[in-house]
Amino acid sequence: MSKKILMILLITSIVFSIIGCNNDEDEISSLKIGVMPAVDSAPIFVAEEMGYFEQENLDMDIKVYTNAVNRESALQSGQLDGAMTDLIAFVNNVNNDFKIKITTSTDGKFPFLVKKGFEEKETIDIGMMEVSVSNFLSEQYLSSKYKMNKIFIPEIPTRLEMIKSGNMDMAIIPEPMASMGELGGLEKRVYENEEEFTPEAMVFTYDAISEKEKAISKFHRAYNKGVKYIKENEKESRRILIEKLELNPEIIDSIDMPEYHMARLPSSEYMNKVIQWVEKVNDKKINIEYDDMVEGKFLD
Repeated sequence: MSKKILMILLITSIVFSIIGCNNDEDEISSLKIGVMPAVDSAPIFVAEEMGYFEQENLDMDIKVYTNAVNRESALQSGQLDGAMTDLIAFVNNVNNDFKIKITTSTDGKFPFLVKKGFEEKETIDIGMMEVSVSNFLSEQYLSSKYKMNKIFIPEIPTRLEMIKSGNMDMAIIPEPMASMGELGGLEKRVYENEEEFTPEAMVFTYDAISEKEKAISKFHRAYNKGVKYIKENEKESRRILIEKLELNPEIIDSIDMPEYHMARLPSSEYMNKVIQWVEKVNDKKINIEYDDMVEGKFLD
């Protein structure tokens, strides 16, 4: 009789344990993230539009920033749990002891916009942020073609206006904003990325990783669903991206979309390349281990 009672108690305990786990997943979680007006954000916007976050019982607060400095400030001040950021800013932040980690690489496209009437010359005036992905990629793509007089402008819309007014020769502008410039009569030059990754990622703070682990897991599951949807429905995904960023629908076919990947981490080799560039620009040695930069527990 006692053995039967013990068996019943054991089974009951297991059942309640399973129910408890399911209840954890059924609980509504919340996250606040910041993104840029870039094609990197498409899986997130698609996940929001298609209800994938809702399916995961995840309440998402997504804020779009046109100024990377404001995005970084919001992340550092605790207004955001995570953000889409460039790896150059990320390396600087981690080196300055800001506690954030990459949870997935993202996929971007960074064309150059050229002013009307531009004539080829040896030295060009080019707009970018100082220690940033725009500077990193400008050197990667253009250093063999031009000498660059770098003009540091943090805000993407301001850079765009400077080219339109003819006050700069070129600027690197992420898609789909680059296609908006092209629609306005500027030349768009696309350079193919020869690397396996682009210098962009989704990062979360240590506090969020510790306190909102289930929510971040839900985010990555929904993100992957968004990627899958884009691969199967690119035209509709373009429409969603344009609608979320409140852009002119005429650019729907001209956006240069990247190849999207399921959540993954940038390789240590790629991160080392970024670190070496930041060291060169800052003239300062950076000592960061790969494992201190990435968190892989949210990947399937």
